[in-house]
Amino acid sequence: MRPYPLVMTPMLVPKVWGGRALDALNKPLPPGEPIGESWELADLASTSKDGAGGAAARSMISNGEMRGLTLRDAITAMGTNLMGDLRLSEAGGFPLLLKYLDARTNLSVQVHPSPAYARDHPEAHLKTETWYVVNAQPDAMLYLGLPEGTTEAALREAITRGTVGELLIAVPARAGDSHTLPSGTLHALGGGVLVAEVQTPSDTTFRVFDWGREGRTLHVEQALACTHLGPLDPAHSKRAGDDGPLAATPYYTIAHERWMEPTSVAFDAARPSVLMCVDGAGTLEDESGQKTRVRTGDTVLLPSVVDTLTIDPEGVLSALVVEFPEPG
Repeated sequence: MRPYPLVMTPMLVPKVWGGRALDALNKPLPPGEPIGESWELADLASTSKDGAGGAAARSMISNGEMRGLTLRDAITAMGTNLMGDLRLSEAGGFPLLLKYLDARTNLSVQVHPSPAYARDHPEAHLKTETWYVVNAQPDAMLYLGLPEGTTEAALREAITRGTVGELLIAVPARAGDSHTLPSGTLHALGGGVLVAEVQTPSDTTFRVFDWGREGRTLHVEQALACTHLGPLDPAHSKRAGDDGPLAATPYYTIAHERWMEPTSVAFDAARPSVLMCVDGAGTLEDESGQKTRVRTGDTVLLPSVVDTLTIDPEGVLSALVVEFPEPG
């Protein structure tokens, strides 16, 4: 089977904090339902909520001869032509999960297992994630870490009193900003924010505060054992247009690219790459001459052997380019 750029079909997930902003990314929102997440690229054997096992979540391909097949089908069919030397996750799936999130209201304050916690608890999995702000209301905020000098006792008291939101560091959400959150960072998306999220495919989450909403489990002791009692490292926050990548982690790198005229672009020949088209439209032409049209909101998986594209924008095309470091 000849490899080609694979356009993925979004999977829409209702959330109590969701809204309708994903319509701006051309997502087919069902009427009258608050949609919080669009899973763009996923290959999970099961999902979970508060520790309960759930159904598999595997993206489907929407274009070309593999249309209607899943990402797992593509990996099986193409093998190294798709994956190159990229290793599968511990669960045997694609090693990243990509989403868009529409936070109409604040998301819960939560933390993912720290490395030390994960070493002592094999059932807990690390999760590093990056938010790229696609759009934000003028007063929207992100909550990223704790003030220097915060003690565990102070955090516990804030959890008990329901004042965690006042303790967290609040950062204005600005379109074009990127923030990378290593495991152990206490965080929350504020209301009025639309982000692209790139993350390692773990869903071990410890929730400590839900802004007055009732009915969802809190995980106070686990969170206290995991939380880094300090701010997010400033090096983890970047802006589109700054020198260097938006994110550089052991698991992925992210660059923001903007094309205004036809351009030949080289991608990693040893591993797949992903384009998240955050604005505009255009055509991707691979070396075989096959053309793939993309528009705002499309997510495209480039097999490792598709290492060069001619990108022809219709005006301007902006995308996040997600690539993988060399295996360690």
